Amino acid sequence: MTLRVPLPFSHLISTRTSTTLAQMQSPPSATLDALDAEQPSSLLDSDGVNTSTSRDANHLQNRPCAVEKPQEKAGLPPDGGFVAWFHVACSFALFFNSWGILSTFGVFQTHYESGDIFTASSSDISWIGAVQYCMAMMTGFWAGPAYDRGYLRLLVVLGGCGVVLGHTALSFCKTYAQVLLAEGFCVGIGAGCLFVCAVSILPGYFTSRLGLAMGIASSGSAIGAVVYSVVASKLLKHLGFAWMVRILGFIALGILAVPVVAMRMRRAPSSRSRGFIDRSAFTDVSYLLFVVGTFFASSTLSTINSYISFFTESNRLASHDMSFYIVAILNAASFFGRIIPNFASDHLGPLNVIFPCSLVTGLVSLCTIAVNSLAGAIMVAVWLGFFSGVFIAMPPVCFASLTQDKSAIGTRIGMGYSLAGLGYLAGAPAAGKVLNSAGALDWHSLWLYCGLMSIAASLTYLAVRVSKMGFRVLVKG
Repeated sequence: MTLRVPLPFSHLISTRTSTTLAQMQSPPSATLDALDAEQPSSLLDSDGVNTSTSRDANHLQNRPCAVEKPQEKAGLPPDGGFVAWFHVACSFALFFNSWGILSTFGVFQTHYESGDIFTASSSDISWIGAVQYCMAMMTGFWAGPAYDRGYLRLLVVLGGCGVVLGHTALSFCKTYAQVLLAEGFCVGIGAGCLFVCAVSILPGYFTSRLGLAMGIASSGSAIGAVVYSVVASKLLKHLGFAWMVRILGFIALGILAVPVVAMRMRRAPSSRSRGFIDRSAFTDVSYLLFVVGTFFASSTLSTINSYISFFTESNRLASHDMSFYIVAILNAASFFGRIIPNFASDHLGPLNVIFPCSLVTGLVSLCTIAVNSLAGAIMVAVWLGFFSGVFIAMPPVCFASLTQDKSAIGTRIGMGYSLAGLGYLAGAPAAGKVLNSAGALDWHSLWLYCGLMSIAASLTYLAVRVSKMGFRVLVKG
């Protein structure tokens, strides 16, 4: 029998009674939907899921319109905000005192060539810078997994100690072997610890603006190289080599105090045990090709940084003091070459930017063969500094885009740089052998070698792009 209620009094019937009557005349699925809508708010958790019965909870969980969980939103990088940009500033400081110091090796190479501390060939001297660069890159083999396990602060402390103590020890060195240990190994390993932290921290705070953030942070190495090279040239002239390197260490100590105290990992450390090697990387063709390209790029960059100053002085294009400023000009141009291309990479894709910049770097290196004036040397330093800046700023962005599991970002970056770092170990010494191959200084062959290395890097980066996106031109990648 159907209960009929006069229309004016229908609002007096309780909601619960209406639901009960509806249940009597509705199929089970409709009844369950009605109950879902009427559960008391006290029985709902923060996601709007009914916790009173497991049946209703499972029903809501399987519905297509289930609400996104807040913790999933919380796991996304903020892509901006004070904390995120503050960590860009901290990463800037780490770049300032890692690659900023390493990029001034041209000043040291020129001073060592004078024979004031020890006597060695250009190739032997370049081994100091090569070991320094290589240690900075290969430190990532163990520092990357250590970062993924949450040892951010320990790595920054170890890196700072390596840089400061290495410069202090360098001030007392009298032989080639002592300089190699202090500057090559100690400073190199310390800079590597700082570098891994600088590039691994930012993907936790940025996604769509990661290229810009990484470009701003990596410009710290360009600013650091300008500051350290100018300070080194001034102090070397007035205070001598020993106090020059001590003061460089004191500057690094003061700047690194802020990152040591303030930097924090946004992602919680990986809960599962992670080895030093991510085996899945060896089956990732795009990743492996990119590592090979970065090997060639590393050879190019180490050659430019080691020999641009000595090139201008030995060819009588500049005075001894002015040759130091060529390094500063190179790195000042590199400042813009790390921000502008990285900003463009957020809109065009990192692989679409690093390939043409590598190609232009190679062509400019070949054009250096024809340089015979100070104006030409300055122009080459500007162009090389701008376009080779991508070799520092862009690879971390590319490694991040090629890594699907972001909890392994430190391990992937560390592995990639450890293998690519062999390019730094081989690049400058090989260039030194080429330079001295004809008895006299053969600068034409050196710049030919440098240009071909950069062109090889550009072709390999192009192969990475093709493996990811095919031959389509207007595709972000």
